[in-house]
Amino acid sequence: TRDTMGDAEKSYTTPKVRLYSKARFLGYQRNHHYQRRGTAILRIEGCMDKTSSKFYFGKRVAFVYKARTEKAGKGHRDGTTSKTRCIWGKVTRAHGTSGAVRAQFRVNLPARAIGAPVRVMLYPSRI
Repeated sequence: TRDTMGDAEKSYTTPKVRLYSKARFLGYQRNHHYQRRGTAILRIEGCMDKTSSKFYFGKRVAFVYKARTEKAGKGHRDGTTSKTRCIWGKVTRAHGTSGAVRAQFRVNLPARAIGAPVRVMLYPSRI
């Protein structure tokens, strides 16, 4: 006998799994006279104080964005192209006592990324 249930009637209970925490790029480390574009300041969702920010030290950070032109990037071995690009970085230390963290990226983040979302990956694990 054939299964007569349609796809609409089947219920899949597989939960969505996200292997990263959401964060926002607030700006660069700065003082009154100049800013250090090599160090980015991030606000991580759910991270409200300095002690909770210690969990994220050493974690990888990804700034994912769309570019204007398509390119064959990493992972596109079959010749397909994509407009999606990524800049990788790492959380280095806390910034103040309110849960903000500092991160350093391989290439400095562009100024148009201020306020944009970034992904704080939950690896490498130190537990």
